[in-house]
Amino acid sequence: MRSQLLKVSAILLASTLIAPLAYAQEEADAEAPPPPTPQEIAAENLDQLLNLVKRGQARASSENAAREARFTQDKANQAAALKRAEEERRREERRSARLEKQFEQNELLIAAKQEQLRERLGTLSELFGHLTAASGDLASNVEVSLVSSEYPGREGFLKDLIAKMSGSDQLPSIEEIERVWFELLREIREQGEVSRFTAQVATPSGELSEREVVRVGAFNIVDTAGNYLSFNVDKLAELPRQPGGGFNSQAQDLASSQSGLAQFGIDPTGPTGGSFLAAIIDSPTISERRHQGGYVGYAITAVGAFAFILAIYRLVVLTAVGGKVSSQLRSSSARDDNPLGRVLKVPETNPNMDTETLELKMAEAVLSETPKLEQGLTLLKIIAAVAPLMGLLGTVTGMIITFQAITIFGAGDPKAMAGGISSALVTTVLGLLVAIPTVLLHTVVNGRSQRIIHVLNEQATGIVAEHSERAHN
Repeated sequence: MRSQLLKVSAILLASTLIAPLAYAQEEADAEAPPPPTPQEIAAENLDQLLNLVKRGQARASSENAAREARFTQDKANQAAALKRAEEERRREERRSARLEKQFEQNELLIAAKQEQLRERLGTLSELFGHLTAASGDLASNVEVSLVSSEYPGREGFLKDLIAKMSGSDQLPSIEEIERVWFELLREIREQGEVSRFTAQVATPSGELSEREVVRVGAFNIVDTAGNYLSFNVDKLAELPRQPGGGFNSQAQDLASSQSGLAQFGIDPTGPTGGSFLAAIIDSPTISERRHQGGYVGYAITAVGAFAFILAIYRLVVLTAVGGKVSSQLRSSSARDDNPLGRVLKVPETNPNMDTETLELKMAEAVLSETPKLEQGLTLLKIIAAVAPLMGLLGTVTGMIITFQAITIFGAGDPKAMAGGISSALVTTVLGLLVAIPTVLLHTVVNGRSQRIIHVLNEQATGIVAEHSERAHN
């Protein structure tokens, strides 16, 4: 019993003494073998337990001595590194002071050299200033000038010269000054020339092709097919939309002519603006304006086409009937192929009829022919009255859509708002374009029919008068 108690006491005591030593050893040297566990310690008595404690203390002391030696060595190494760093800082400070002194000396030298340069330039500095300003203006003009499409690369030379003269260590040469003068004179001369040359032209789809083009001064440039071209950054491109209205045919005539005068439409605003040509190009065609009217515009167009066809048809019919009536007037016998002949057959079929009855029969015959002669007139009159109302309907609906867009997106773009109002007014124009010709056609058709009806009434009244005169005699 006592022996077991001693074993338990030895194990507990070894655990309390060796565990901290093992933890410290693991911190000092991670590669050292782990200390023996309490299960490996087997002390039979107190003497053995005391020996174990002594051996553990000796081992801990040796390990602490080794760790202290390492700490001392590391401290010495850090002190040496700090000394080297301080020495490096002192060297860099001396170098910085030396460079600052040299920088100040160089500034004084540069100021002296600049003063010497100004003294030697004298009045030439003013000349170079004017040359720089003239080169800058010429470069800005040449960059957008149509002349550069024939003579590319001029703006590059001018920009390089400006950069050279802007520095303080280089001066332009006589050849460079003479070239500026030459380019200025060439730009002035070419603005009044019509030149023909070959250049790369881009189509609206982006394809490049060699074309023969004609440049009219600095205003416009066209190809031999009559297409107007645009110039931008050394590149010619065919306008996606041509001006039309005969301008392309004039451009083609100019491109095909070899001498003499040719009529040609130019844009005096030139390539820097081109507002006149742009206004012509952006102006919608008649077909585009008709499409701006939308469904109401299509309906007005359909009604107008129907009215025109109806009026032409009635004119043709009434012209044919009028010819037959005129032929009947020259004939002595009544025929059934015309209204007058059918009216004249009434007294022939009723020779013994009294005057009053004959007059009624003749009036009945004239009235039976009148609807055929006046056919379509009422419809033309209705179309002439309804077309403006349809145009007004389209305008009102278009204005509603425009104001809804303004409510959503605001009125910050007057151009877009004006475009919407313009599209809304297209239906009013279409309605008037249908109504006015329809009124005129109705007048013409009505005049033809009334002329024939007048002949029928006149002949009927004359026959009744002759019959009444014979009856009284």
